[in-house]
Amino acid sequence: MARDLEQYLRPGIPSTPFCPGCGHGILLGLILRAIDGLELNFDDMLFVSGIGCAGWIPSPNFNADTLHTLHGRAIPMALGAKMFNPKLKVVIISGDGDLLDIGGNHLIHAARRNVDLTVICANNNCYGMTGGQAACTTPEGSLTATTNQGSFYRPIDACRLVMAAGAAYAARYSVAQPFLLMKSIKKAMRIQGFSFVEALSPCPTQFGRRNQFSSPADMLRYQMDTCITIEESEGLTVEEREGKIVTGEFYSGGN
Repeated sequence: MARDLEQYLRPGIPSTPFCPGCGHGILLGLILRAIDGLELNFDDMLFVSGIGCAGWIPSPNFNADTLHTLHGRAIPMALGAKMFNPKLKVVIISGDGDLLDIGGNHLIHAARRNVDLTVICANNNCYGMTGGQAACTTPEGSLTATTNQGSFYRPIDACRLVMAAGAAYAARYSVAQPFLLMKSIKKAMRIQGFSFVEALSPCPTQFGRRNQFSSPADMLRYQMDTCITIEESEGLTVEEREGKIVTGEFYSGGN
């Protein structure tokens, strides 16, 4: 039976820091439920984040040791803490701009070295906190503050990137797939080695309003309609897979 999740929240935090409809609040709850299900001790954990909306998931909300670092530098800071105290369970929670754009090389080499870190990448397809600029994850054709005629670059596939670099675990789920996402986070936290979970999280304020989403609920419905599992995708033709987002565990080679 799940314990009271209030025990994991820092006392005195007045309200959520997220915009109405932001998927990061859902992700925050799923992470805490995963930790509760594993019965992990907060005193043995360190949560590291960079700059961006997702950086506010652990800090200041979690009643645990948190390290809120420079933009793009969450992974090297986490690595330093892990090297100093190998007994720590170090979890990085940050955004796509922080981990993949500005901190991309850190991500690649931590995966290559298969460092025992758990990385949860809250992907909202843009730089949500700094004005809604295009990120390396922005879908082709999408409107952002810096691509007012649509992004013309192909978005990066974060899971393929870390798999190619040598990660022990790589998975992608949407916050609209909460039970699958929570199960994946639990598995990632159990693995010895570099584990990576990409959590697709809608951003109504910056991405949604520029791309004809009428409401936060509309963005969640879009994720529910477009996200399919690996198993569901296997029987589809190329045409049927057009516009779909394949989710699931893409690699699990850890213990």
